[in-house]
Parts: sequence; C-alpha cells; structure tokens
Amino acid sequence: MFVMQDDGDNKKVKSHSRASSGSREFREATKQDALNNLQKELCKLSEKALPDQRDLVRKEMHGFANLFERFLKEEGPSVEWERIEKLPEDAVRNYKTLETPTTDLIQMMLQKLVVVKLNGGLGTSMGCHGPKSVITVRNDLTFLDLTVQQIEHLNKTYNTNVPLVLMNSFNTDEDTEKIVRKYKNLQIEIYTFNQSCYPRVNRENLLPIAKSYDVDNELEAWYPPGHGDFYKSFQNSGFLSKFIKEGREYCFISNIDNLGATVDLNILNMLLNPKEQTAHEFVMEVTDKTKADVKGGTLIQYENKLRLLEIAQVPSEHVDEFKSVKKFKFFNTNNIWAKLDAIERVLNEDTLNMEIIVNNKTIKHKGNNLNVIQLETAVGAAMKVFNDAIGINVPRSRFLPVKKTSDLLLVMSNLYSLKNGSLVMSPQRMFPTTPLVKLGDNNFSKVKDFLMRFANIPDLIELDHLTVSGDVTFGRSVSLKGTVIIIANHGERIDIPSGACLENKIVSGNLRILDH
Repeated sequence: MFVMQDDGDNKKVKSHSRASSGSREFREATKQDALNNLQKELCKLSEKALPDQRDLVRKEMHGFANLFERFLKEEGPSVEWERIEKLPEDAVRNYKTLETPTTDLIQMMLQKLVVVKLNGGLGTSMGCHGPKSVITVRNDLTFLDLTVQQIEHLNKTYNTNVPLVLMNSFNTDEDTEKIVRKYKNLQIEIYTFNQSCYPRVNRENLLPIAKSYDVDNELEAWYPPGHGDFYKSFQNSGFLSKFIKEGREYCFISNIDNLGATVDLNILNMLLNPKEQTAHEFVMEVTDKTKADVKGGTLIQYENKLRLLEIAQVPSEHVDEFKSVKKFKFFNTNNIWAKLDAIERVLNEDTLNMEIIVNNKTIKHKGNNLNVIQLETAVGAAMKVFNDAIGINVPRSRFLPVKKTSDLLLVMSNLYSLKNGSLVMSPQRMFPTTPLVKLGDNNFSKVKDFLMRFANIPDLIELDHLTVSGDVTFGRSVSLKGTVIIIANHGERIDIPSGACLENKIVSGNLRILDH
C-alpha cells in the first residue's frame, strides 16, 4: 500500500502491504532481477559519460542504485502511527531561552560557519524562466542578491569570511554560474556544486528511460532527487572535506526562497558554546503551526529518536489528526544546522537512510505519454541519524518563503522594510503573524500577470485576510484592512480605484461594496 501526499503532487512515501510467505520468495526473486537489470543499465549510462565526468557519474549512479534497492526491499509503513511517542520536554527548545553572544565571540564563531542555500528549483510555477533564485523580489533585487547582501554585511560587520555555498541542480547550474560572476568584487566567497542527476525510471519495466548520459538533449529522462541529496553531493563535490580541514564546524542549510532564513547568531552560539556541554549535531528550526501550515512536516519522537514526520507518511485515517494544531504544534521551516564532521561520519558509516519519497509522474517522452517514477529524499529526514538532534521553536519571522505570487505580494509590501539584504517586519504591524492572502490562479499566478494587476502594491499594514478572484485590478495607493474579499464574476471586471481604502469589505461582481 502507498500513502498519498495531499499536496497536488503525486508523491508518496514508500511502503508496501505484507505479502503472504508463499508469494514472498517469488517477489524477492523478481526484485533481485529488477535490481540486477537496473544496475546493468546504470553501468552502460556511466560508460557513455564524458571521460572527465565518468568518476562523478559512477558515484551518482551508485547512489541511485542504493536508493532503488531500498525502494524495492523496504516493506511496511515508514512510521507505525501507534508507536509515535510524545515529544520529550527538552526535544524542542524555545528560541527565547537562547543567549546572545558577546561581540568578541562573534567573529570567532562565524569563522566556523558555512552557509548553504538550496538553489535547485526553477521559477516555472510562477511563470518565470530559469532559476527561481533570480526572480526579482524587491527593489529590483533577486533572492540571490538578497542572500549575498546578507552575508557580505556579516563579513564586513565582523571582519570575517563566511562562505556562501549554492547547491544547484542541472536545471539551474549554468544560469547561476553566469549570475554569480557579478558578485566577484564583493567581500564574499561563493562556491557552487550540483546535486545528483538521477535517471527517471519507467514504471512498467523499472528501467531507466535514458539511453545515454546526454542530459541536455534528453532532459525529460533525468531529475534532481530532492534536497535530501545534499549530504552525499556535498561530500562528492569535495567541499565537505575542504571546509572541515579549514576548521569550519557547522553548516546552515535553507531554501533560497525563504527570505527569513538569515544567519542567526544566537543559534550559532548555542551550537558552538553550549552551556550543557552537549554538542548538538543537528538542529531543525520549527515554528508554531497555524491553519496555513497544516500540511508542513512536524517533529515526533519515534524509537527513542527525534525525527521528521511528513504528511506523505501519515495513514489516510490519521491525516486530520496530523493537521491538528493542538496535537502537532510545530512545523519544519527547513532551516537546518548540521555539524560538518557528523555529516562526514554518517556518510562514511553509510547510516543515512532517509525515507524515500516516491514521486509518480507522467511525462512526454519521444512523443508519447510515459509513466515514470522519481525517487527523492528530504534534507530534514536525516535528523534521526545524528546525535543529540533537537528542534528550536523560532519566531515566525524566520519562515518567509515565496512559493506563490500571494507570498510575493507580502514581501513587496510595506509590511517589510529592507535592511542589509534582510526583510524586517514594520513596527507599525500590530500582530506578529502575516496576513493570509489568496489570489486567483487564472489572473495572478504568473509573476508577469500579477505585476500588471497592481499600479503599486497596496498598504497591507492592517490587513488580516485577503481573497481576490477573477479579473481584478488595483489602482495606486490602495489600502486594505481587516478582511477583504474581492470577487469578479465570470465575464465581469472590478477596478479598485486609486486611493481606495477597503476595511472589512466584500466587493462582488456588480461592484457593490458591503460590510463584511
């Protein structure tokens, strides 16, 4: 049986129902055949790589073969619901209890840090070409510009040299390399490496659909296997051993599109100068779950270990329980702090068995629809293999992802000001939470269309909730307060006039404005 992930993607965490003992031997034999056949095909693909690529390609194909073998062999659900234990009191630490380091310590601490940004995603979901990190967010600055500004500011302020490492995918590496050149005169060292490039597998015969290692000309046959691939690819790149030799101790990993994921000196201080003499090898930043975050991964205690539980692992009859804000209070921001020598140890010991996410897709291949399987992993799932892993309950301001244009509306608005590459919530905002914004897909989902809908971004300081649907445009200096719902019916258009102030209003298709 597979457990569905309810997020619009056809993703599942690997699990099977038990087979009867009579059929088990047959199944084991067929699995071994499938593995042998796949390994033969992977060897052929490796040999077809260019000579200077061959060693790396062999390492990647070996990694994929291991993942595929686990996919075939692992049975039963990855988590048995009844065995989930209550979180121990010390499992999640409150950010407010962390001490702020003294200035004389900060420079020494920063010399032991590496900042890693996950930069493998494209901007296609928002109607943009190329890496998502080059979408303009604010003041003509991109995600990457803001990240570089943040770290350069750290380096200048504390006279230090924190390196920025970008994990690209084969989809983003070429464009990113061109863009990175413009930062060469800044006080920041930028390194890039590629995550693995794995072959998509035909769902019918469990063989790779690629016939050669020519990724550029057969793009649909290959995929980047999720950010859980960071650990092995970081080692394969040579950067893991390089930074350990330099005396670096921790890396801070986050998504390039999370504008709240800045270097936090209090967390770094806790890791490098622990009061309780415990060296936490892995820290996951979590924050309080709201109704908007019910699908986000959460922390659980399982088999005496702290681990990440994703909605894809949850049996369908327990999904509502998983979404409960009372039972599971926190969700994973995907801001991760990990000890470099611990990453090296678990890789060398081969104990990094993260849950496999099975992503079923239908793609166009040589003119035909083809059902394929992608095997992926998530970076936070490694938590269970590290010693003294903990969560830290951080302020909501450290989770500011831009996944949709509704998020873009918030970060472009007067809710935030920009300071040294970081977005700071306006002191005029009376609530710590951001407004809940829902914009209609047809007219607002693509960045280009979204920008054409606003003469300039409205005043959102006092906004709680905004829903916009249909053909709606906004004039200049519009102010939105409380709960505002604007719905243009099919075939109708609503133009919110310049200077309008809508507070707790519903604006419907016939332009009547009603109290809400």
